[in-house]
Amino acid sequence: MKKDNIVQIKSYEFALLCIKLFQNLSKNKNEYILSKQILRSGTSIGANIEEAIGGQSTKDFLHKLSISYKEARETHYWLRLLRDSAYISKEESIMLIEKCEELLRIIGSIQKTTKARNS
Repeated sequence: MKKDNIVQIKSYEFALLCIKLFQNLSKNKNEYILSKQILRSGTSIGANIEEAIGGQSTKDFLHKLSISYKEARETHYWLRLLRDSAYISKEESIMLIEKCEELLRIIGSIQKTTKARNS
């Protein structure tokens, strides 16, 4: 039986949260620029993880994982910006930022482990 892929699951769940945030910001705050940025980068994390899982080589895997890490860093930036510009409350941002930081730690750890195994 195949073991659950935690980064795949968590990145998918995070993408859903980013979609809900986008819907809320665009509908209730009439904010379209930052909300589209968070939608794009927040959903791209999981999309690139999916591509990494289907990678044709270790190099391809690491490349897609690296893109996923960069998208998570960008998402972290947009979340802080949304919080600090008061589009979302500090309380609202805490969970999202924590989930994003968790993804960064997991992806970073996978990168380190994969590089170490292939050195």
